[in-house]
Amino acid sequence: MINLTKEEEEGIKRSGGVLGLAITPHLATLMDPNDPNCPIRRQFVSLSLEFKTSPHEMKDPCAEDRDSPIPGLVHRYPDRVLLLATESCAAYCRHCTRRRLVGDKKSACAPSNLDAAYEYIKANRKIRDVLISGGDPLMLEDEALEDILKSIRSISHVEFLRVGTRVPVSLPQRITGDLIKMLKKYSPVWFSIHFNHPKEINKRTKLACDMLSDNGFPLGSQTVLLKGINDKPYIMRRLMHELLEIRVRPYYIYQCDPVKGTAHFRTPVSAGINIIEKLRGHTSGYAVPTFVIDGPGGGGKIPVGPNYMLSQAKGKYVLRNYRGKIYTYIE
Repeated sequence: MINLTKEEEEGIKRSGGVLGLAITPHLATLMDPNDPNCPIRRQFVSLSLEFKTSPHEMKDPCAEDRDSPIPGLVHRYPDRVLLLATESCAAYCRHCTRRRLVGDKKSACAPSNLDAAYEYIKANRKIRDVLISGGDPLMLEDEALEDILKSIRSISHVEFLRVGTRVPVSLPQRITGDLIKMLKKYSPVWFSIHFNHPKEINKRTKLACDMLSDNGFPLGSQTVLLKGINDKPYIMRRLMHELLEIRVRPYYIYQCDPVKGTAHFRTPVSAGINIIEKLRGHTSGYAVPTFVIDGPGGGGKIPVGPNYMLSQAKGKYVLRNYRGKIYTYIE
């Protein structure tokens, strides 16, 4: 039994109209019932702060709706598309960028839009990369997910197929032998898994990731920078190290998008730059993800990081290394 704070009680009462409250038993076992600052609890239990909108926050900060030629398909980059296959998640993150869509069965993620999405991809031969997301596509029944994978794999010019999921963290029991057997028919399939804190990595999650890795599915992580949860370099370094131990390659750290009701999660951009500064050169290169800001208004992912090139002129580059020492490189 969690001892709720007044802010949590109010947030839960009001959450249904904005982003429904959903927490799996697995996540509940990871929560500290007596600590409102528990990193799992902070991510999944709503607060009254969600109902305060700050300046510059938006309903659709990444302008996905604007870049959707048809409902449920986002086409921003020339050679890749994002397919929103379902509105459901096992648990709803309170910092969710797509809170306008997830949990809403009438949203653009409706399965009825899938046939139109396949036709669009077939008609655009420049599209070589499809990311299946949502919601969480692993919330679909095996048969429904297989229909999507089969339909996309049948398009000759699609080379790269990805699944964006948080199920190994929120509902690791979903990774079953039957699911693996089905997925292998459509290999290679890459998985981008949403991890935010070392506490999310446990025996059950490791088993789910092992099942995927052992059967040939490459795994990468995507992490959202969250105030009071993972914004300290030592926490992020520990997360990156533990991800490598379970064969998940750190890929992105995202600045928390300015979606309405998430101001209490956002850190200064300098916090993310400082984390990269404390990782680069101080740990394995494999443990250093790219820190990005998703440009508000549809700018796409923009890399942000420490400045290592101090000046350049006529083929002469003045650089600093991770220790702050200065070096000159002549072309």
